[in-house]
Amino acid sequence: MIREPAQPGAKKYVLFDVDGTLIDAVDNQRRVWRVWAERYGLNPDEVYQVALRTRPMETFAQVVPDRDPRGCLAVLHQLEDEDVRSGVYAAFDGASELLGALPSGAWALVTSNYEHRVRGRFARTSLPVPDIIVDAACVEEGKPSPVPYLLAAKRLGAEPEDCLVIEDAPSGVQSGLGAGMTVWGVNSPVAVDGVHRHFKSLRAAVPDVLAFASGTDPHRPEGSMPVE
Repeated sequence: MIREPAQPGAKKYVLFDVDGTLIDAVDNQRRVWRVWAERYGLNPDEVYQVALRTRPMETFAQVVPDRDPRGCLAVLHQLEDEDVRSGVYAAFDGASELLGALPSGAWALVTSNYEHRVRGRFARTSLPVPDIIVDAACVEEGKPSPVPYLLAAKRLGAEPEDCLVIEDAPSGVQSGLGAGMTVWGVNSPVAVDGVHRHFKSLRAAVPDVLAFASGTDPHRPEGSMPVE
C-alpha cells in the first residue's frame, strides 16, 4: 500500500481541483472546443481528443500549426467566458455539503483554469468560494508540476505533509504527489495511477475528507478503497 504522508496531530488542509472534481464541466468543455474547431474548419471530435491530452497552446501547435497561437487562445478564452455566462453547469453530488462543512482557512482551490471563470461557475452552482484560489495566472508551471499545490499550501500557511489533494485527472494527481501531499482520486470508475485512495464518486469521499480535515483517522465507507 502507498503510504499517506499526513502527520497525526497537526492541523489539516484540503486542496481541491475544480473541473471534474467539484464541477461537472465535461459537456461544457466539449462544446467550447467544438465551436472553436468549427471556426477553424477542423473536425471537432479530432480536436477534442487532442485537447484532452494537451494544454491549449500545445493543442494549437498540433491542430493548427500555421495559425498564430495567441489568436487561437484569444478565441478559446472568448468562448470559455461566454460559456461561463450562458452554459449549464452542475456541481457533483456532495460538493456543496463538503465545502460548506470545511472550516474557513482550511481549504483552497487549485485549478488550471482562471479565477474569474471559477467564481462564475461557483456562483452558478451556489458553491462557497474559499479565500485561496490558485489559478493558471498564479504560476508559470501548471499541473503536472507540483508548483500550483505548493503555492496553495504556502498561502494557507500549511506544510505539504498536512495537505490532502482531491483530484480526478492524472496531471493533477502527479502535481499533488510531486508536492509531497496525500492525494485521493474521485469521480472515476478506476483509480488514477499514484493515488493513495480511490473513490468512485465525490459523494463517497465526503465522510473521509471531513474526517481528514478534523484530524481523525478516516474510516473507509463503501465505495472507498486504499490503492495497493
